[in-house]
Amino acid sequence: MNLILKLILNALAVLLLAKILPGVGVDNYVSALIVAVVLAILNTIVKPLLIILTLPATILTLGLFLLVINAAIILLADYFIAGFSVNGWLWALIFSVLLSVFQSILHSILKKDKN
Repeated sequence: MNLILKLILNALAVLLLAKILPGVGVDNYVSALIVAVVLAILNTIVKPLLIILTLPATILTLGLFLLVINAAIILLADYFIAGFSVNGWLWALIFSVLLSVFQSILHSILKKDKN
């Protein structure tokens, strides 16, 4: 139940960011839900592999290279999902940072409701 609620909140965040950012587009709510699911899968499987492979660059940049990895994950989701579009690396980077902020806010609200 908690996983489904988090996916729905992530889909709402994706929809909101698609409305705000001109370089990001989502066709409808179903596409946003698919984006949330695909991002969860990519963050679970692909992201740890990329972090391990790019560990020297991540250490050298004091962790800032993780932003590039997040943008790459967003662009991978753009490649796999027909109803989701991101216009380049810069928009993927901005989208990933803002999505992380929105997810933190929404999930902290969710934790407060549990207590």
